[in-house]
Amino acid sequence: MDQEYERRLLRQINHQNLPTEARLSKVSATCSPVSIRSGDRFIPTRAGSNWSINFHYANENCRSPNQTHKVKDATSDSSKDAVAYAALLRNELLGAGIESVPDTHTDDRRPSVLPEYNSALCVCSLHHKLLRSPRKPPRKISKIPFKVLDAPELQDDFYLNLVDWSAGNLLSVGLGACVYLWSACTSQVTRLCDLSVDGDSVTSVCWNERGSLVAVGTHKGYVQIWDAAGGRKLTSLEGHSARVGALAWNGEQLSSGSRDRVILQRDVRTSPSAERRLQGHRQEVCGLKWSPDHQHLASGGNDNKLLVWNSSSLLPVQQYSDHLAAVKAIAWSPHQHGLLASGGGTADRCLRFWNTLTGQALQSTDTGSQVCNLAWSKHANELVSTHGYSQNQVLVWKYPSLTQVAKLTGHSYRVLYLAVSPDGEAIVTGAGDETLRFWNVFSKTRCTKESKSVLNLFTRIR
Repeated sequence: MDQEYERRLLRQINHQNLPTEARLSKVSATCSPVSIRSGDRFIPTRAGSNWSINFHYANENCRSPNQTHKVKDATSDSSKDAVAYAALLRNELLGAGIESVPDTHTDDRRPSVLPEYNSALCVCSLHHKLLRSPRKPPRKISKIPFKVLDAPELQDDFYLNLVDWSAGNLLSVGLGACVYLWSACTSQVTRLCDLSVDGDSVTSVCWNERGSLVAVGTHKGYVQIWDAAGGRKLTSLEGHSARVGALAWNGEQLSSGSRDRVILQRDVRTSPSAERRLQGHRQEVCGLKWSPDHQHLASGGNDNKLLVWNSSSLLPVQQYSDHLAAVKAIAWSPHQHGLLASGGGTADRCLRFWNTLTGQALQSTDTGSQVCNLAWSKHANELVSTHGYSQNQVLVWKYPSLTQVAKLTGHSYRVLYLAVSPDGEAIVTGAGDETLRFWNVFSKTRCTKESKSVLNLFTRIR
């Protein structure tokens, strides 16, 4: 039946007094599109200058020249794009081999070349790549620490902050009355200071952004500034009447939080008398973090409050009271401006997220155990949390879905301390079991798919 139809079609073409190519064009232009069957493949005939496409009808009605002219005069730019796209679909689905479409806005009816599309580079290549490429496997995180260090006298105290990792790849750890520095490059350990001669002990440590100075908070309420390279004490700041459990640098300014419920903010380059006293908590201040833009300070306390301060006011500009236990775990997102994460103690166990630009509470999730620390990945929209009672685990989360990427166990006591390596890939955790464990949890490859999408309107140690 197909062969008989083909013979009749060829006879009809041969009766025309036109060249073969013109006869084929005329047949396809005056009637519905015709395809010639060759074996098991349909080959559409080449379109002439009056060829048009309409995917809305199975058969196109023949039009008079006047009607065709009116339709083409009324064609807009969008319809021209639609014709070009339809031609692309025919190339891919039917193998039509169309290389140009008529320009409906020119008088000479010269065909225009399909813009930057051809049968080798258009939909086909993308289609085949998507269909043939294997699905990206989920990222695997080792559940075994790649290094474990002994940390004798590492205190099991929820309100202290005794571990920090510098930009120079030095780990500072407060052990009893001493601060030790461990080099992640050479594994060399040096003792920076010993407070036992003063009858004092270390309650917090914090590196400045350049990694040259380390601040040490003490049980007696002092804040000492030490030059790590020279191993010498630069100054000792007074002002607190109780232990200093939280420290946070903001450029050359240092904020300290104490059991005396006061936050002191001081410039280490000027006189100690030039200080700002921030009073808003009713119990011990146990968490302090400056925002990435250096404009806001978040503080958490044993009064279950999370407060946000700006750089000029003496009163908090925002106060969040949703937590049901002490707020020590605080972390600002480096990916989304104004996004703040916090975690509550044993009676709360929740991770909560806040939009500090609007004061709005966002997602929250019950982790099932005391939240001791939080830290965001520098490269991806993920964060890690460490936990105490009752599971003593380390969890890696995706944000904003809050799905767990990994659960790491190994500590036998509460995981009270957390720091991120300067390259953003590894973390170190510390616990009352007197060990420091190093884990590879974050990928160094920055995910750019979301940020580059035109649909997105918002914004190691070896």
